[in-house]
Amino acid sequence: MSHIAVFGAGSWGTAFSTILAHGGNDVRVWGRRQELVDQINAGVNEDYLPGVRLPAGISASTDPAEVTDGAEIVILSVPSQSLRANLADWGHLIADGPLVFSLMKGIELGTTKRMSEVIHEAAGVPVERIGVVSGPNLAREIVQQQPAASVVACPDVEAAKRVAAACSTSFFRPYTSTDVVGAELGGAVKNVIALAVGMAAGLGFGDNTKATIITRGLAETTRLATALDADPRTMAGLAGVGDLIATCMSPLSRNHSFGVRLGEGMSVAEVTEQTKQTAEGVKSCASILDLARAHGVDVPITEQVARVVHEGVSPKDMVGVLLGRARKHETD
Repeated sequence: MSHIAVFGAGSWGTAFSTILAHGGNDVRVWGRRQELVDQINAGVNEDYLPGVRLPAGISASTDPAEVTDGAEIVILSVPSQSLRANLADWGHLIADGPLVFSLMKGIELGTTKRMSEVIHEAAGVPVERIGVVSGPNLAREIVQQQPAASVVACPDVEAAKRVAAACSTSFFRPYTSTDVVGAELGGAVKNVIALAVGMAAGLGFGDNTKATIITRGLAETTRLATALDADPRTMAGLAGVGDLIATCMSPLSRNHSFGVRLGEGMSVAEVTEQTKQTAEGVKSCASILDLARAHGVDVPITEQVARVVHEGVSPKDMVGVLLGRARKHETD
């Protein structure tokens, strides 16, 4: 049994905590709100996973020091754009000793930093102790113990193996990798592509359109990953195409559902007000576009999604721009 600290009591942080608990670990979850912490200590998380009974072995606290006391592994699952601010408060508690693994799938606005880079920079955690867990892992299906797999990536392969062992269960199969960059980019860009697929669905388009967006979205994700020295093979795996398919096609995907509403004619503000949540792709599309431009990478779908989100361009016009691009060889 390992003592594992999980920062973030949202749907994915809680779902991953259930994996760890089923793996026989002592899991302590940090939550910002006392009422949510009280729910978790009572064995539920009705705010994010209503109707789900949490397994034994999970406790929660609003005190970061209590959660991290004796922790061998720290899992971070806070909103990506608030990570730096959170680390300013409690990053010193994770700087020395534990392995620190990210579940977050975003690129920081303003800096275009990946989450592992923010952890290293803001908390001083050595890069060899920072890793990522990424794959086709919809939280609702995970807590129902439906079979799933994911990638556990870290520069130190032994650290990756250790975390993989901690989250290995009868229903969750982790694979290891050393390609942190590829795993992070696959997880971040797929949210933006899922917005585009959702918009297509909201406009009434069918599976041909969706498959086209997914495939071309994978192509631009691979271009960006390769430009940042990631292994292009990662994009053909669970953290790449696997996560992309799940997020783009499932009604359980927040980004897909957000995109559907945009395609149906709602504004970003209206969707946010209706759902009370903002999809990660809405926040990260601008930073991903900035990152791609800084490396001279063409990401047309990401560019058009950013125009819809930040400039008020209609999803219908977005489709027209994408279809009107100059013809080229598919693999150029």
